[in-house]
Amino acid sequence: MTFREARRYLESFVNYEKVIVWPYKESLKLERFRDFLSTIGDPQTNRACIHVAGSKGKGSTCAFIASILQAAGFKTGLYTSPHLSDLRERIRVLVPGKANTGTATGAFAGMIPKRSLALLVQKLKPAIERYNKTSVYGPLSFFEVYTALAFEYFKAQNTDLAVLETGLGGRLDATNVARPLVAVITPISYEHTDKLGNTLSQIASEKAGIIKKGIGIVISAPQAREAMEVIRNRCVSFGIPLYVLGSTIPYAYKDGRLDVGAVFSDYKGLKVPLLGRHQAVNAAVAVSAVDSLKCFGITAAQRAVRQGLTRTVWPGRCEIVRRRPLVVLDGAQNRASFRALKDTVLSLFAGKKVFMILGVSKDKDIPGICTEAAGFADELILTKSSNPRAATPGALAAYFEKKKVLYQTESVKEAMRLAFTRAGKDDLILVCGSLFLVGEFRDEYL
Repeated sequence: MTFREARRYLESFVNYEKVIVWPYKESLKLERFRDFLSTIGDPQTNRACIHVAGSKGKGSTCAFIASILQAAGFKTGLYTSPHLSDLRERIRVLVPGKANTGTATGAFAGMIPKRSLALLVQKLKPAIERYNKTSVYGPLSFFEVYTALAFEYFKAQNTDLAVLETGLGGRLDATNVARPLVAVITPISYEHTDKLGNTLSQIASEKAGIIKKGIGIVISAPQAREAMEVIRNRCVSFGIPLYVLGSTIPYAYKDGRLDVGAVFSDYKGLKVPLLGRHQAVNAAVAVSAVDSLKCFGITAAQRAVRQGLTRTVWPGRCEIVRRRPLVVLDGAQNRASFRALKDTVLSLFAGKKVFMILGVSKDKDIPGICTEAAGFADELILTKSSNPRAATPGALAAYFEKKKVLYQTESVKEAMRLAFTRAGKDDLILVCGSLFLVGEFRDEYL
């Protein structure tokens, strides 16, 4: 089987990342995925891991954790979603002593090789076909199949630890079959309300579903009161210690340097390479998660924590890809993320005229996102990615005042061309609203 054939086979499965309306509880079934994994030898068992859920900063937090573990000498599996350009980005193995850059795009070190992915798909295809013909739970989804591939690859690579990011929610997510040492909850905010619930408590209940019997410790970012109550109650019910950033874990961020009073050790003057104060929160949570592994005899020295943080590369998150004009890519895709992006832009790039290329998925909080975007964009270029979930530029335009300088384009390439025509050398072109949009822009530009 070639890589192209493997990719085509994977694309034949239903992919909920490309579907707008689908029944959440009826479609995501952990019983199905557990049942399938049992037919291929349960590759997820006996693999030490850290599991990360939340609404904002999941990917960045995972990247920080994996980079620190790599610097500490651990062969580390990293499973994230969605991907920006290449589906192989989702499955990575970071090997100690190797740089976090050096791939074709200079960003995604350790991606599963094309040949390895093709061989894994070829190996699992008969089991997948047999299972889908007989399963009482229905056929496997793309995310379930790909998660199984990740578990198989990490097992084959004999990783010391793995870092797993949930795809959607947590309770019913395919990654929740894992038995992690540490569970991490990043900031929870309103998202996917049609599936996760209309209140923060309901959304938090889904995210906190990764907290379960057998976990050694839970690390949480600061949360709204309703979300924290759910997380705290979940931990109490299972007798799991909970440590919360800003409460039981003190931290401070000033002039680009981070101090963290983690579970066992204090860390002073850490450098955070990703831009924005929100990334300092993600970094502090990551440091605390790695520090908590000392409960299990897994130690990362202070030097490794510093090196790992500094070397973290996570494209598409306030990523600068050009200086004149300044071009920044950010995957902010809900209202809370846009507030954080606005703060970052106004603090780091004050005085620059902002030309915003904006594209949003139909199932996101379009009114909220557009309200935040209008607050700091001087000119807006509305566009759409090729993902079927993308909202039309016309649908976005309805949420902006007529006096706003506004353009509508039907493709990312057209939007990019217009932005470079409009922006001067000292201006800022900001691409945001969707990781799918950011990925397509990145493909066109780099």
